[in-house]
Amino acid sequence: MSMKQRIEQKLTQNLPVLHLEVINESHMHSVPPGSESHFKVLLVSDAFEGKRKVGRHQQVYGILAEEMQSGIHALALHTYTQAEWAELNGEVPASPNCMGGSKHAGQSL
Repeated sequence: MSMKQRIEQKLTQNLPVLHLEVINESHMHSVPPGSESHFKVLLVSDAFEGKRKVGRHQQVYGILAEEMQSGIHALALHTYTQAEWAELNGEVPASPNCMGGSKHAGQSL
């Protein structure tokens, strides 16, 4: 099972998911082709009602604790209630370009 599938499975088994997108963004980073190390997760759930962003993220990190220790290097979380998602009209912030690793090796910052 791929890391993407594991993330999807664990989230849908542990939260009342209204909308879920798991996007492998590893290709945007300095990693070997086919890597599964950088993900963006868009998650809409009633479980987030009354919770701040930090609490929502902690809940997701808790569900994905094993994956975070066994391969995920970066996890961008976009967590919303149903009302918040409706206000966004389905638009999710774009991920920033990678600024680390070998792409900038030898440059002084």
